[in-house]
Amino acid sequence: MSSIKGNKTIIFFDGDGTIWYPKSTKRSKPPYWIYGDTKNKKISSHYLRHLVLTNTALKTLKKLRRQNIRLVLLSTHPHTPKIADVVLHMKLKHLKILDIFDEYCATNGSPGAKGRKIATLLKKYKLSKSRALMVGDSYHYDYLSAKSVGVDGLLLRSTYLKHPARGPKVTKMINKISDILKFI
Repeated sequence: MSSIKGNKTIIFFDGDGTIWYPKSTKRSKPPYWIYGDTKNKKISSHYLRHLVLTNTALKTLKKLRRQNIRLVLLSTHPHTPKIADVVLHMKLKHLKILDIFDEYCATNGSPGAKGRKIATLLKKYKLSKSRALMVGDSYHYDYLSAKSVGVDGLLLRSTYLKHPARGPKVTKMINKISDILKFI
């Protein structure tokens, strides 16, 4: 699909780098540095205090809720599913957005995991792939994963985003979360 069609009824969002990011680096470097910097245990063990919502995320999410669009957060985690769900819950609670999402799910570290979860949730809600959209900051984990199951994807621009020489070309990119309003 070369262009994203409107009438979206469900939007899947990535967490790190998309809905929230480290306040000190924003989108200038990959956001996962706050979880695994072994040189600075203070950062690794207190990552929540480094996280802030991206500048237009809250306003945009609230607007989408008012439009009765189902919002699902999908976040890749290296932990076991049980621990990953607890960590994700803590992030959403810390950022005061737990009640905004209809559902949230931690996915494993495989690049196709979000796509598989998207397909499962579309089946659960009996929704067409054409009514879904995935928004994220990673070509492999967000964009390509959604495209692999036939769902449109939008990528956020960042200094760390890498476009591979092979694979589907990204047709639409956004600069901030509020830009998705043009595509629904």
